[in-house]
Amino acid sequence: MTLTAALGQRPSSNASALPGFAPSAPSARGILPATKMPTRSFEVAALRADGSLYIGQDKAPAIPLFESAFSAFARGTLIATVHGDVAVEDLQPGDMINTSTGEPAKLIWVGSSSFVPADAGRRMPLIRIMADTFGQGRPSSFLTVGPAARILHTPHHLRAEAGEKRMLTPVREFLDGVNVIEVVPPTPVRLFHICLDRHAAIRAGGVEMETFHPGAKATHSVSHSLRDRFLGMFPQISHITDFGPLAHPRAPEIQATADTM
Repeated sequence: MTLTAALGQRPSSNASALPGFAPSAPSARGILPATKMPTRSFEVAALRADGSLYIGQDKAPAIPLFESAFSAFARGTLIATVHGDVAVEDLQPGDMINTSTGEPAKLIWVGSSSFVPADAGRRMPLIRIMADTFGQGRPSSFLTVGPAARILHTPHHLRAEAGEKRMLTPVREFLDGVNVIEVVPPTPVRLFHICLDRHAAIRAGGVEMETFHPGAKATHSVSHSLRDRFLGMFPQISHITDFGPLAHPRAPEIQATADTM
């Protein structure tokens, strides 16, 4: 089920309803750079600043900046809400999501896209976490996540440095071939990410995992047109600082995102 089907609505035919999330053909504003780059279809369901609902589908460059916002949770992942666990594909903007602080936060954005992990031209493994890997019931059964997933769990080699602070760590940093393994399905897999009205750690499949936040420097290495196109995917965001502060520190990444995306 796609986001649009899950919400029982058709995508808006007026892409300009979400500024910056316009049709992928080049325009006078130069939304796409002059050089050719592969694109991917993305779906967004989100609340605008006035509380109205936006649902749309479009294509955007298939680069890590964009793909990281759509590739954390596999279809079927159960997200803890104030009304119980809900599959990520069935979440709707406006739902209240439980967070690690104990205070629920409002879901304002859901993004999804289809990925082919075994694509010969661009291999992108998913990661499977076996039951009880991070403690009893964490997760309660095996959990499959995408390359953008981060878990609120400090890696062993950083525990002395972190002290009592827990860090948001890319799940791939825990790959051991036994409890956390790579999986490469040959057929398309629907991946999702979610954004709340504040950055948070939420319970996904019984594990505390990060909601989407691009990071303060995420758009520093791209053109202004790509930055505007990316931010245009988020109706309540006009500047990278609008994502707010990180709820928890992030562990430094051993591997660059580009290596796995």
